[in-house]
This record gives sequence, C-alpha cells and structure tokens, in this order.
Amino acid sequence: MAWTLAPSDAALLIVDMQNDFVRVGAPLEVPDARDTIPAHRGLIETFRAAGRPVIYTRFLSRPEEYLLWEWSPQCRPPTKCCWKGHRRGYGDIDGARDCSAVIDELEPLPDDLQVEKYGYGAFHDTDLDARLRALGVTELVVTGTVTQICVEETAREAFHYGYRTTMVADAVSSFDPELHAATLKNFAMKFGWVATAGEVCERMRR
Repeated sequence: MAWTLAPSDAALLIVDMQNDFVRVGAPLEVPDARDTIPAHRGLIETFRAAGRPVIYTRFLSRPEEYLLWEWSPQCRPPTKCCWKGHRRGYGDIDGARDCSAVIDELEPLPDDLQVEKYGYGAFHDTDLDARLRALGVTELVVTGTVTQICVEETAREAFHYGYRTTMVADAVSSFDPELHAATLKNFAMKFGWVATAGEVCERMRR
C-alpha cells in the first residue's frame, strides 16, 4: 500500500530516548541510539514548525519486583535502571541526571505530553489513546529505542487502535542489527509504513 502522511493529522511519538538507554555506560545502553539524535532533532523541528504534537514516552521500572525484572535484571536494586527520580552519572556528560529522563539533546518543552509507562507499549495501561484523540491525531510517526521491543510494541498497538503509523528507519535503534532490520521489514509488511526522517520531514512541509 502506498505511503501517505497528512501533516494536519499527524503527531511525532518518540519512544524511550532516555538517559538509561542512550547515554554512554547506561545500564541498558543502546549505542546506536546516539546516532539517531540528529534525525530526531530534524523531526522535532519539523513537527513543531507545522504546529503538530511532539509526544515522548518514558519507560519506568516499578520499585517492587515484577515480571519484567526477569528479562531486565538491571532494573533491580542496586542498579535501579529507569527508576523515576534515581540519579546517576554517565560517561559522555558532566553531572548526574534522573536516569529515567529524556536525554538533554531532545529535552521536551514544558507543554509536551510525556507518557509514563511500566511496560513496553505506550498504549498499555496509559491514557495515550485518549490524549491523541483529544488532539485530533489520526496518524503517528514513531521513533526511538529499542526497535524490536518498545518501539515495535508501541507501533503495533497504534495499528490496533486505528492509527495510520509510520516507523522512521533512521530514527529508531537497537543493540541487535538483525532484529532491527527484521522488525522494520515485518512492520512494513502488515502494520504500517517505514520511511526515513528526510522523507517524513519532506511530507510534513507540504
């Protein structure tokens, strides 16, 4: 199916570009996530210029043991990966940061919606769908990390909620190149579209 994108209906959804995933030496570091920062900046600038919403998700770990800790043991004490309010230092910046916060380079504006989630998908057990519908959004452009985990889960959920969804190939990242490529291929086959940041920005400026 041919890819379309209606600027007046679209929102940019940035998944989990947080300190504990992106920064050097982070507990769940995805080094390739840092390579997507320029693409993210271009998309953010373009969506803001078009007057369209820029929405961030933040993955949070519960402070008590739950099933997710089995697959992400870094969330356990004493590391406390993605614990809201927990501060740590990183190898590429000075000073400590809230480990669950969005990285400085993509810092949200005060009025930007930030969706806090305790699982992989941004629609599960959150008010994201209601907030999007209140904003008149029917199309989503999805970016962030990790491609085959939180990004894919969120983008698939968006499909099931009825949003025309585009995943941005050069603004998503993974620690596994093969899974990254397979996810993009599979998503484009049955769930939505895959495009580059440049292609999305070009459509948004029309």
